[in-house]
Amino acid sequence: MSMKKKPLSFVVVGSGWRAMFYARIARRNPEYFRLEYMLCRSQEKAERLRRELGIPTAVSEGQCEEAGPDFVVVAVSKDGIYQVTREWAVKGFPVLCETPAGMSEEELRKLWELKKGGARIQVAEQYHRYPILMAGLDAVCRGAVGDPYAVRLSAAHDYHGASLIRRMLRIAPEPVEMRGKRYVFPVRETDSRYGAVRDGSVKERERACVTMEFASGKMAYYDFSGVQYHSFIRSRHVNVQGQDGEWNDTILRYVGEGAAPVEEKLLYRLPGEYGSLETGELAERARLWSPVLELDSAQDEYAIASMLLDMGDYLESGREVYPLAEALEDAYMWLLMEQAMKAPGTVVRSEAMPWRS
Repeated sequence: MSMKKKPLSFVVVGSGWRAMFYARIARRNPEYFRLEYMLCRSQEKAERLRRELGIPTAVSEGQCEEAGPDFVVVAVSKDGIYQVTREWAVKGFPVLCETPAGMSEEELRKLWELKKGGARIQVAEQYHRYPILMAGLDAVCRGAVGDPYAVRLSAAHDYHGASLIRRMLRIAPEPVEMRGKRYVFPVRETDSRYGAVRDGSVKERERACVTMEFASGKMAYYDFSGVQYHSFIRSRHVNVQGQDGEWNDTILRYVGEGAAPVEEKLLYRLPGEYGSLETGELAERARLWSPVLELDSAQDEYAIASMLLDMGDYLESGREVYPLAEALEDAYMWLLMEQAMKAPGTVVRSEAMPWRS
């Protein structure tokens, strides 16, 4: 991997929970990254982040532009990602935007037009870079289960789920038919983004279920509820099947030499080119094995850091961090999933999209 001698410099547009991931990564890896500014909406928040966390902040776009960052990270709310990405791309800055790339077919098409016009836009779709998922994906790619033809995914929401499904099935963007329904069930609260919940409260939680049938004949069943992200009583699961075996959470089973069945424990995969991004927490997780599929913040930050590092190669060689065509397809599949769940019993079919050509 080619790498710039000086740290990659970037500006983060946004100052919410997701934006903080980028600030932590830059602070932990100063030899690779330099956060020029975090662009905040208010002077009050900018001063607080600077005072309490030591984050360089700004409230002026002009100040950020004058810093001359190598690229801009867009980490605003979902509704604003497309517009803010467009604004900075039109200014001539390479952009790495959070997911989803757009909230409508029109926005997705416009992003593709921007790319065709020379804009440099990448999307931070990180789940396939989680070390434990990377281990399973590598096993599928090397043919351990044979050609994968069926996926049951209950591990990530919306566009993240769509991205994982396509990679697990080893398919490029292609026509798909969907059927779906949204259910509501009571779940006792036990955990949250901010820590354990011990008040015994019960909340009604939506569960999204979508069946996908692809033109290649492969299929997927997406089944997810947001409570799975933070709960001690709800788990997350992956199952990928092919003729010769299956990947189930952290266990790989397949037919080996002499037609003998083989069972492997999947261990975290940390590619050598990203070895320096490993943290102590991640190293400890990699050292241990558990049958439980754990998808935690340590893996999330590692995945994002690896994408930031790859931005250097993208700027130099044009090798995409995550092909924009795939990111647009992920977001488009999410829109189809939503359509299917709003009209239970009907079949929602994808249309030809410009990025599929």
